[in-house]
Amino acid sequence: MTSTFPNVSISTERLVLRPFEEPDIQSFADMMNDELVTAWTSVPQPYTEAHARSWITELAPAERAEGRGIVFAVTEFLTQRLVGIVHLRNTDWRVRSSEISYVIAPWARGEGYASEAALITARWLFNDQKFERLELRTPADNTASQQVAQKIGCISEGVLRGAWIARARTDDGEWTEVRTDLIVWSLLPEDLEGVGDQVPGGFTSFGDWN
Repeated sequence: MTSTFPNVSISTERLVLRPFEEPDIQSFADMMNDELVTAWTSVPQPYTEAHARSWITELAPAERAEGRGIVFAVTEFLTQRLVGIVHLRNTDWRVRSSEISYVIAPWARGEGYASEAALITARWLFNDQKFERLELRTPADNTASQQVAQKIGCISEGVLRGAWIARARTDDGEWTEVRTDLIVWSLLPEDLEGVGDQVPGGFTSFGDWN
């Protein structure tokens, strides 16, 4: 039984989820400097090109090679523009479970890309990789991420009190850390049976991406 994810690309009619490449560095850095990304994630702020290069060329490939997860760059099928990231992490190969997180660039929000990318990742994980559980954790005040969880069929399992440090702007414009709760969501293969056909034409995966 494998203990690493294959090096693949997944596509729908609108999106391609593929490994990050060096030409993505500038676009990725720009995306990760967005105010909402800073507020709800733990990425460094400001997020520099050096941070992006380290993630794309070292940290993300190591996630897959070491069996801890897999990182997908989310791009538009027609324009090939980078619009987001989907990250499977904390993978347990015995339990066949992984945790999903996602970020969508500010210029690509409102198009349904987050739910589409998360849903096709879940379908690939369950159908191709034979996983049995996908977990998602959203900060209590991050309603946009909670809406994505609900849209793809996740079930809320409870609250981890005071389990996350978010960031907020102070009156003088500086960032400050704010402790918040995390809502735990789960998705099982059977949960997708009640989800509408939100991904046109399903998905296609391509192995040995390079």
